[in-house]
Amino acid sequence: MSGSATLQTASKLGDLLAQLPLNKPNQWSDIELTAQSLANDLRSKNAEQQTALGQTLLPQTLTSLLKGVISHSQNGELACKSAVFELLRVAANLCMDHDENRGALLDAGFPQTVVGLLEGYADSVRPAQREAFPISIPDLKIVKTAIGFLLNVSVGYDPVKDRLVSLEAAMTILKLSTAIYPIGSWLSYKPSDDNKNEDPAESWSLRSTLATWAWRAIEEIRGDEEDQQQPRVIFGPDALPLLVFQLRAFIPPYPEPPAIFSTASSRRSLVQADFDIYEQICGLIESLCLDVEDVRLSLARGMTFPDGEHGGVKCLSELLTFVEKGDYPPYWSSESAGERSAKEKAFDLGKGAIVKAIVEVAGEEKNTDTLWDDSDAERPGGEFVSRMVEWIHTHKSLKDTNRDDLIVCATLSLGNICRRDAHSTAIVKPPISLAPDLAALLEPDADIKVKHGVIGLLKHLAQSPGNRAALGQAAIIQKLASSQVWGEKMDMVEIVQVAAIGVAKHMCNGDIDNTFALILPPETGSPLQQILELVRRSDSIAVKSEGTRVLVNAVKTLWSTDPKTLDEEKVKKREAAMKAVVTEPCVSALARLIGRSKRYPTLINEGVVALSLVSTHPNGGTLVLDSILNPLPTEAIRTSSQPLSAVSATEASPVTGPRRALDMLISVLRDNSPNMPSEMRANVCALLGHLGRKGVVAESRAVDLQRMKDSTRELVESLSRAEGPSNAKVAAAAKRTLEAWA
Repeated sequence: MSGSATLQTASKLGDLLAQLPLNKPNQWSDIELTAQSLANDLRSKNAEQQTALGQTLLPQTLTSLLKGVISHSQNGELACKSAVFELLRVAANLCMDHDENRGALLDAGFPQTVVGLLEGYADSVRPAQREAFPISIPDLKIVKTAIGFLLNVSVGYDPVKDRLVSLEAAMTILKLSTAIYPIGSWLSYKPSDDNKNEDPAESWSLRSTLATWAWRAIEEIRGDEEDQQQPRVIFGPDALPLLVFQLRAFIPPYPEPPAIFSTASSRRSLVQADFDIYEQICGLIESLCLDVEDVRLSLARGMTFPDGEHGGVKCLSELLTFVEKGDYPPYWSSESAGERSAKEKAFDLGKGAIVKAIVEVAGEEKNTDTLWDDSDAERPGGEFVSRMVEWIHTHKSLKDTNRDDLIVCATLSLGNICRRDAHSTAIVKPPISLAPDLAALLEPDADIKVKHGVIGLLKHLAQSPGNRAALGQAAIIQKLASSQVWGEKMDMVEIVQVAAIGVAKHMCNGDIDNTFALILPPETGSPLQQILELVRRSDSIAVKSEGTRVLVNAVKTLWSTDPKTLDEEKVKKREAAMKAVVTEPCVSALARLIGRSKRYPTLINEGVVALSLVSTHPNGGTLVLDSILNPLPTEAIRTSSQPLSAVSATEASPVTGPRRALDMLISVLRDNSPNMPSEMRANVCALLGHLGRKGVVAESRAVDLQRMKDSTRELVESLSRAEGPSNAKVAAAAKRTLEAWA
């Protein structure tokens, strides 16, 4: 049809609108045929024709006609469904790839009217049902085309998207889509009186296409992350039952496909639609849990109060069940090997997205007390915690069960929840007693994700002093060492190595038995030696600092433990362990901690205290003196380029940093800024004073000892004369240093 003829058809549609109040016979049939002709003309790609039509009164005419149909409806039944269908086709084709017409339709109120039309359908559906909602083919065509229009009118056009968001159109579309085509609902299809006159193939084709378009429209309204747009928040907690319920389709047992879909070819489009929607749902649930706090809070509340939260659907519990029991549908086996493999891989990725969502819910700080429930003595921690614990108990032998996903989900989730001492202690003590199971999971060939989850949980557990003995009895430190987490092959996953170091650091804090496990036997390969070897080869400041702090805690524990409180065997172990750390590699590591930590006074202080303790051991003083006088390695100089404060900035070049650990100690003594605690400066004085005592350093090092005194004497003497309450502690320590040197 020519452009002028098309304009005449559009004009005729306007005339029919004007005659609508006359209520002529066959008026809706005339509207239907006229709209059908116009919609067919618009199917041809003719931008000039589209533009010309958009500049007429056609957008307003379409809106008024659609409103007229709705107003003539009775008991929810549209007056003329065929006319509605054709009007929607006209609008969908009018705005295809045409922003100007999208704007014209928006100004005329057509998208808003379409949303109202869909809301009418949505009010009649039953959400969260396994069976497809009964709906006639004419109605299916209307809903499908209405959603198709909303997709067309919003593609790449933000004004429409923003209006649809304000109208909560995405939620309306989701309600309809999940009711009309629940995933896998075709498996339960049975001919009945309601559908006996319909072609089931046509009906299910319309349903699956409707669902596919619905998800495309939802994604379009939400926004595209790949375009670097911040996705719009279009769903809240009320969408959760609709989304989560769909995952039940992938939980066995599966019904046998009905006769009409008994062959692979007859169900191919439905299987693909199920799969596409599954991917969308998993991705959306994950993003909602990442981005929307209300969703995270709602999922946790619904675990205990589902009736008040999700209309009876225990959404978080459903997600856990899906992760645990969800599986590939058996009818995928009839597809080609390549298609089946691709679907199975994507299915696992979708399940991984749900695992991330669950971990995010557990990671929400406000959910800590919600997810931890002590009301049932037989299920310590409540339903969520008990299921996580059960997964670990059941699948600790991963070689037998091969359920890495459950272990990852459980350990990461519990790690988030157990940030409080009370929860952490409950996980370790009976009846849960999780430490041996976690130890069993620390196998050398365990997947890195498993190690990450287990070690992350152990780090939280080890922070509670009351847990350290039980963790030690489970041989956690030894299992970390045998798992090769500190070996060279793991250097690419620094976050796991640092977390494992943290476990050892906390376990050795004040626990002599764990300290023995770290250091003994002193032969090559002890956990401590593995950590120090990692410290030597790593370029990471986090690894170097945390690795050396393990040694600091070990030294503090060994020296602070009164041998009178130990039995004979442990006294011997303590002596052997002390001998093992009073060595050049260990003492040098402590000096390097001091040298590289200009920006972290606390670390310098830890190194100073540890060196002071080591210097009290026979031969320890000489090693300590050598360690603070020897040149620091290049990496330590480079990483200490930032000054402690403005006062100490002149002590070392901001480019090169201190050349020796002694230079850093001098910087500390000179720094009287508020950033430098007086106790720390006093500790430096105490270390220098002790090294200067007679007999602490070997006589063969007399020249080196004098160098140390000459480098610091003037500064120490000045500090000994310092006045004022803030300097009292430093002045007293400086005086004792001079007395020790006398």
